[in-house]
Amino acid sequence: MRTLRLAFAGFLFLSLTGTVSSQQPKVKHLLAIGEVKGFEHDSVSHALATIERLGYLSGEWDTYIRTDCELITKKNLGKNAKNLNYFDAVLFYTTGELDMDDQQKKDLLSFIHDDGKGFIGVHSAIDTFYNWPEYGEMVGGYFNEHPWMTFNAPVIVEDPDFPAMRYFPKEFMMTDEMYQVKNYSRDKLRVLARLDANKLDLKNPRVHRTDGDFALAWVKTYGKGRVFYSTFGHRYETWDRHDIQQMYSEAIKWAMGMIPGDATPRPLPR
Repeated sequence: MRTLRLAFAGFLFLSLTGTVSSQQPKVKHLLAIGEVKGFEHDSVSHALATIERLGYLSGEWDTYIRTDCELITKKNLGKNAKNLNYFDAVLFYTTGELDMDDQQKKDLLSFIHDDGKGFIGVHSAIDTFYNWPEYGEMVGGYFNEHPWMTFNAPVIVEDPDFPAMRYFPKEFMMTDEMYQVKNYSRDKLRVLARLDANKLDLKNPRVHRTDGDFALAWVKTYGKGRVFYSTFGHRYETWDRHDIQQMYSEAIKWAMGMIPGDATPRPLPR
């Protein structure tokens, strides 16, 4: 009888643990690219290491860090190499014209647009691929100088309900390099945060926007996929801020489809 009880207890334990393990969410996979073909950012290594650590500690995603674009393909690479079919999102902290051929470019856009995967652009991701207009359309715009360089910037959070913005106050000051953006339209994306134009020197000769719309972070859909971008992350120290770490963590999860978040475009609040 004791043997039967022990056997039943063992069966019950295996059944319960099997049920629990089967309910565990599948770990997602992030491909983080730090290839630099333009201006050098010293914070790239620390940024990608921080992204990797956040995923590891949360247990929600694994990060594959690369300084090349070899894995951005749907082609079977052999050699135990992963390709885009393995990943749930791609993150760029990049500059310049990266080493990708035409097929790789098609595969990246298809990965997002057709497969419904995610893209996360960090800081100089919009200082990338100027000669590939479809990339600019996908990510939402291009770098157009930083009139005030690195400064203590007045930030307004437009959408405090979006998961990536919940760790910021409605208005705050932040020291970082804030980009001015061209070729972007609020008809195609949802701005999450912007500079407070009322507190800026708009007479700076490098200010090109005349509408006072200096977006700092946004989200958009691209076909079936999700795109997040933020200018935050130029300085090494920026990546040690808890609110920035939480912003990128939530952005990655949103881009991977793990959490909801409204990407409906809307106009500049007046």
